[in-house]
Amino acid sequence: MLCLAGCFARAVGRSGGRAGRAVAGRGGRAGRRPRRAGGVRGGAPARQQDYPGRVASARTPVLLSTSSVFPEPTSAAFDVAASLGYDGIEVMVWTDPVSQDVSALKVLTEHYGVRVGSVHAPCLLITQRVWSPDPWERLRRSAVLATELGASTVVVHPPFSWQREYARGFGAGLARLGHTFPGIAFAVENMYPVRVRGREFVPYHPGWDPTRTGYDAYTLDLSHCAAARNDALVMADAMGSALAHIHLGDGTGEARDEHLVPGRGNQPCAELLSSLASRRFAGSVAVEVATRRAGSRDVRRADLAQTLAFAREHLASASTVDTELAGPRLRSDGLS
Repeated sequence: MLCLAGCFARAVGRSGGRAGRAVAGRGGRAGRRPRRAGGVRGGAPARQQDYPGRVASARTPVLLSTSSVFPEPTSAAFDVAASLGYDGIEVMVWTDPVSQDVSALKVLTEHYGVRVGSVHAPCLLITQRVWSPDPWERLRRSAVLATELGASTVVVHPPFSWQREYARGFGAGLARLGHTFPGIAFAVENMYPVRVRGREFVPYHPGWDPTRTGYDAYTLDLSHCAAARNDALVMADAMGSALAHIHLGDGTGEARDEHLVPGRGNQPCAELLSSLASRRFAGSVAVEVATRRAGSRDVRRADLAQTLAFAREHLASASTVDTELAGPRLRSDGLS
């Protein structure tokens, strides 16, 4: 996410005013647009037919991260998700005031009929003072936001190496939050080392690979695997049954976080998605691709539509394989 953080930082001056008016800016149109039937109320998902293009047999929800429409504001992600047929939204909490405002987000879920499935806590360099300079308060407020919106996952980064006190109590603190918010999975995300001029350093404590420490829940980010030059399938194996959430994006192994559309890099995106049924994965997949260089909104939408189709195709193949494997077991138990 460091690459995204840098891009966010460069664009704050340009888009801060627009972000602050995100709901109001689209609100004129929103006020005139009829609400979708079966919209989300209190975080409950709308009926399947209310999402255009949804595959009825899909077992794993595919969410659109609000970071995927940057530099457009948070509200634009709801519009795109609804029109393309995503199952929901991952809210990236950052400097856009709408991303921090539960009331504004509820208005967007009601209007567009798209639920919020996960919340990305403000862990980026640029978000270190969103809500509070205290990282525990930021996580607590992320959990409150998730609870209010009916989301089941809060994505968390490992502590930065300079956050020494936070890092010392990170595992125990997550456990306490888990007791306070029993319906929320605090899913720690795999990161990557930073390489500059032939040198490598790790800006996270105790490291970029959370499986070496061990947590109750994980987020697997394929773009981060590429930047770390780490095998995503091996990491999924290491996460095991604690794998709760996936950030879908691609990468080429460059020394940066690329977040490419799946198929434009060399990561095993298709293989991972197809393996989820056999892994008994019960979480969600959030599309987190960088479209900031898209030449137009149409190009951005085309990239996000392509990524959704990719995810649905390979998740559906996983469900088919799982059903075929389950059939003989069910018959041998005399249940068919």
